[in-house]
Amino acid sequence: MSSDDLHYEGEYPIVIEGLTNAFGDYVVHEDLDLKVRRGEILGVVGGSGSGKSVLMRSIIGLQFPREGSIEVFGRDIVAAEPDEVIGVRERWGVLFQGGALFSTLTVAENVQVPLKQFHPELENELLDEISRYKVVMTGLPPEAASKFPSELSGGMKKRAGLARALALDPELLFLDEPTAGLDPIGAAKFDELLRELTDTLGLTVFLITHDLDTLYAICDRVAVLADKKVIACGSIPELLESDHPWIQEYFNGPRARAALDTKERSKSMDKQADTGA
Repeated sequence: MSSDDLHYEGEYPIVIEGLTNAFGDYVVHEDLDLKVRRGEILGVVGGSGSGKSVLMRSIIGLQFPREGSIEVFGRDIVAAEPDEVIGVRERWGVLFQGGALFSTLTVAENVQVPLKQFHPELENELLDEISRYKVVMTGLPPEAASKFPSELSGGMKKRAGLARALALDPELLFLDEPTAGLDPIGAAKFDELLRELTDTLGLTVFLITHDLDTLYAICDRVAVLADKKVIACGSIPELLESDHPWIQEYFNGPRARAALDTKERSKSMDKQADTGA
């Protein structure tokens, strides 16, 4: 890892310019630009086929773009050789859809996978201690560490996947539809956990979601993918000023109004609790 990787202090830990992704003749992204601010939770939304997951995979190096640059902590990971970005990769964590846990490993062993990859010198006792801490950090009971994924509920699997994503104390966290499949109560609790962890650990979060409650509850800004680009990026009130039909339909539909009502009720309850009413 270079000194530049260790000491990057820029405002934007992720900077994407002129990105083009294509599969054969099918172009997913064309001349896409996006900057992710340090310390924010950025929600990423778009219709089916807009390339939300492809964009995330491009940033973490699982999809090689046809054109463009992707800078993470000031290092262009597209132009760099694989061994030149090892230090950068160690500074992010990823939660894929469904958790993507290894079914033959316990939760603790799943959490230890990135630790063993990047720090093979760690003793087993320390690995066990770190994995137990990460499990509890994500709201799971301590005994969950010894369970296999098949023994967990859907919500617990999400939290176990999050524990693994946090194993290396990352600065960047990538989440792909983390509340998909959860009931409203479980999804709300996961949102609260994510907001708390972001504020406590100083994370920068790239969050793909279609959950309007999540967007209203915890996202600082939202990037909208359409027409093969990021057509808008800002707070929800700022996005509502756009006349793009997809944005208007998405954020002014009945589900969006319900999500806004939920947020307003939550704010009202918090205010009453603060004033002792």
